[in-house]
Amino acid sequence: MHRPDERDDADHCLLGVVTEGSFSRGLRVRLLDPAAVEHLRVGSFVVLEGDRHRYFGMVTDLSLDTTDSAIAADPPLRSSFASRILRGTQAYAVAEIRPSLELEHGNAEPQPARTIPPHFAHLRQATAEDFAAVFGHEDATHFALGTPPAMDIPVPIDLAELVKRSNGVFGQSGSGKSVLTRLLLIGLILADEVSVLLFDMHNEYARALADQPQLVGLLELFGPSRVHVYTLDDRTERSAAARTIHIGLDQIEPGDIELLAEELNLNPTFATVAHHLYGRFGREWIVRTQEFDSEAVKAFCSETGVAEASVNALRSKLGRLVNRPYIRSSLDFSVIDEIIQKLQKGTHVIVQFGKNDSFLDYMLVANLLTRRIHSRYTEEVLEAQLAGGETKVRPLVIVLEEAHKFLTPEAARQSIFGTIAREMRKYRVTLLIVDQRPSSIDREILSQLGTKIIGPLSDQQDIEAVLTGVADRSGLRNLLANLSPRQECVIVGHAVRMPVAIRTRPYRREDMFALVRSRPGHSDGSERAREERLRRLLTGQRG
Repeated sequence: MHRPDERDDADHCLLGVVTEGSFSRGLRVRLLDPAAVEHLRVGSFVVLEGDRHRYFGMVTDLSLDTTDSAIAADPPLRSSFASRILRGTQAYAVAEIRPSLELEHGNAEPQPARTIPPHFAHLRQATAEDFAAVFGHEDATHFALGTPPAMDIPVPIDLAELVKRSNGVFGQSGSGKSVLTRLLLIGLILADEVSVLLFDMHNEYARALADQPQLVGLLELFGPSRVHVYTLDDRTERSAAARTIHIGLDQIEPGDIELLAEELNLNPTFATVAHHLYGRFGREWIVRTQEFDSEAVKAFCSETGVAEASVNALRSKLGRLVNRPYIRSSLDFSVIDEIIQKLQKGTHVIVQFGKNDSFLDYMLVANLLTRRIHSRYTEEVLEAQLAGGETKVRPLVIVLEEAHKFLTPEAARQSIFGTIAREMRKYRVTLLIVDQRPSSIDREILSQLGTKIIGPLSDQQDIEAVLTGVADRSGLRNLLANLSPRQECVIVGHAVRMPVAIRTRPYRREDMFALVRSRPGHSDGSERAREERLRRLLTGQRG
């Protein structure tokens, strides 16, 4: 039972009382103050005070009701006095609440709700103490992406739980996905428990964009000792803090181009032909194929039984790879191996594409690098298990923009990204997929994402897709439909104890530098001196 002082404290912020409902459909709460309906909003985090438990839940809907249908048929339009008398008595507002967690009085940890409160249980606004009981406080492994839309209380996510599985950031174009992703990556880098590999297709994560100077980049925040940039285009990234990527044709295997079948318009037989060529010529298979003349094609086809037309078609399509400016015929050094070594040592890597930003470039480099990571991490974890020891492989999060290109139902079944999303967490590798069209992503992949951070989505197919595998889809559907166009999102999954709507924390240069400086072990002199050192480094100056 409540102590008297607890009941008194709860009564001063009383919003309404439970009148009906069920565990499966949610509870209906009659609001006592006629004006309360304008202060609540769908997605508000609220508390129901039962006799034995405190229930934490979310407002899933708001509605107006009357005790007499005649009032709705003949409302008191001409009498403000009658309106005031009827409102709150015969005409009233109702909030629908979905309890997610329950906390038995005297216990410290809330548990998933398995029951409901009795009739006339009190509904009240959540306090800072309620938020702390459910979401905890910011610390080394808890990072707040924002606050509730109508309150100034940080809502941390559990980064330790987040990185155990693959996750997703979703939202329509212009909804602030890149800011959400930046914030999440800042939290991961500060926690220093994983390495991050970011495929930066639009060159917007390393440093501030020219038209958005207030949005500080990760390289500017953390410096090249912690964040290293690799680029396919040294014309757009000339700083001393970046290294140019070159890829040798002798480093490309048939499996590296299987994901490019649609981009290269390859016919279904290309894989068979490519593997025959690789089996015959080894690492020189692309170079030797490009050197074929008609007689060499005929000779190869007579030996292998493949069709001449298929070989000629593959030669033509591979020509698009050969002509990419970052491609070389052969290389003695593998920058891909260098990137993997940096990741395993704890350096975070951003791969930029510069002007080589077609989907062909993006998919080739991302697929080639990720396939090597898959092989290396799987091998090292299995070796540690066979030796009977604990693996020392540092966990890795791969950030994949435009993820629907890699994770369509067809591609997900055969691509390395589908494999990682389904099973690689046991080998210490997970994905953070960032996308505006979740309906194009394989449903099995969506259902296995541990945590989803969902911004505004206008397309109903995208909303249905992003809620795949999520409980209480109807309540969350209403919530997503009522998000503000920018700076609001819903977080659902393992990194939070219950679904929650937040307003994204400000992402301004001064705020982010202050955040980094406030964490132990991350101070690096005064901000002015730090920024001056970074400015010199990023522009290639000495001194």
